[in-house]
Amino acid sequence: ARRRELELRVKETTIREVHHRVKNNLQTIASLLRIQARGSKNEEVRRALAEATERVMSMAVVHELLTGSADERVDFAAAARTVVDLVRRGLIGERPHITTTVSGDTGELGARAATSLALAVAELVHNAIEHAFDPGADGAVVVEMRRESGDLVIVVRDDGKGLPPDFDAAASGHLGLDIVRTVVEDDLRGAITFACEHGTTVTI
Repeated sequence: ARRRELELRVKETTIREVHHRVKNNLQTIASLLRIQARGSKNEEVRRALAEATERVMSMAVVHELLTGSADERVDFAAAARTVVDLVRRGLIGERPHITTTVSGDTGELGARAATSLALAVAELVHNAIEHAFDPGADGAVVVEMRRESGDLVIVVRDDGKGLPPDFDAAASGHLGLDIVRTVVEDDLRGAITFACEHGTTVTI
């Protein structure tokens, strides 16, 4: 029994160390992307690299939480709050009049699901802050999470100008939305819907 207990402790320590190293590696990649962005004279390239940095850091947030977990599960609500704050701080210079709010609870999720959802939430909040509001306009982006008959439901809603009348998420050609659809539908076997009423509401 003592031997099994020791083996379990060693395994837990190893798992936490792996997540710690993954987090550090992701943060190093993010730093390299920032350096590359600062060295570019092309605004479109700088923006693309900044978005890539944001995606990497969103995944690092989950691994940071996993370093304190012994069973490969995290409280995703805590991860979501950190990710949304990360995105907001990254864009606050461009959109200082937009507020973000995160509410609700998810319970614990496995590492894979949490990482995919963190990436999806980051993309949706980024898109809302960047595209939903006219320059200088006030606005709000809200993330709500809940359990519903065994399903996890995440809603990202803004009070901005809404989607174009002919909007088609599957044919938008927007990398961020392609990422969201891929992680939700392919990785998690979930569903995603878009609605436009007093702004835009995306439900996962």
